[in-house]
Amino acid sequence: MPTTEMLFLSFVGGIFGASLGGLWAFCLCGLITIVGCGLVLAGGSDFLLLQVGLGPIFGPQAGGFLAGVVACSYAAGLKGNHPGGKGAGKDIISPLIGTSWDVLVVGGLGSVICVLLIALLGKIPVVRETDVLAFGIILVSFVSRFLFQKEGFFGKSPTRKEFGLLGTNNYGISWIPWMAPFPRLIVLGFGVGGLSGGIAKFSSAALAPLLASGAISAGAAGTVPVIFCWGVCAVMLTALQLGQGNALKVPITHGMAVVGAVGFLSSGSIVFAAFCGILGALAQELCARLFYNHGNDHIDPPAAGISLSVFILNILFKPEWLNLSALF
Repeated sequence: MPTTEMLFLSFVGGIFGASLGGLWAFCLCGLITIVGCGLVLAGGSDFLLLQVGLGPIFGPQAGGFLAGVVACSYAAGLKGNHPGGKGAGKDIISPLIGTSWDVLVVGGLGSVICVLLIALLGKIPVVRETDVLAFGIILVSFVSRFLFQKEGFFGKSPTRKEFGLLGTNNYGISWIPWMAPFPRLIVLGFGVGGLSGGIAKFSSAALAPLLASGAISAGAAGTVPVIFCWGVCAVMLTALQLGQGNALKVPITHGMAVVGAVGFLSSGSIVFAAFCGILGALAQELCARLFYNHGNDHIDPPAAGISLSVFILNILFKPEWLNLSALF
């Protein structure tokens, strides 16, 4: 379990992340993670990667994303002082520093709750086969929806009745409409999955001698191949944060990157990793249609897609489960 000191750092990091807003905090988290990966690849400390960029201090489950999402839902749904107004629960782009002190505190508390929840999820059989970090983000986001938006899992927007749960009104209510058409999504997932699988392959090879010599920890050696491309994709979202018009229409691919990397590490095949990228792309679009499109706050489709896809891959490939890795 996290120490009291780490929980305090998670709280204050959550306050900072909430003040930035969810997306700015996530971009910063991605940058910290990339720098942390670079330090590990150079044989240096894993503190920045494992305790800050992906850990309780400023990971996406803490101040590096979730705190901003929870604070956004609270400010828009309950407090009524979100910069975008009472119906702006999906606006994770706007900084929340102009709201009120309690909005920031709610972000810090959400961060602490999620860090504790993830530690618990990692001890539960079967549940721990998913990406518990991503799963924890989704669970806490649902709790904030129930409390602050008074909505259920699928939202309560009239669009659900008008267009159906999986309907998009020709992408008019889609999460990322410029990325949602299936042919585009499948090709993008294939490319990102293959790219991430290749990075996983060559970073694993570069880290092997460092691990053998004791220069880096096993945790760092196992994390960098999975997360490096994720960090790159997270930093790329600064274009979404800052862009105007067509300039902001970048793809959101960090979920595909994680699934592609896990696919390579499960099979040893870059080609299979590319197909796993498609799995990640389709999973996040499915979760967007189920949980995001008809709701009034942000339930993160990439985190939900990662949770679902990694669970499927672990059940299929881990030796203690179906062990399909033996076929590769």
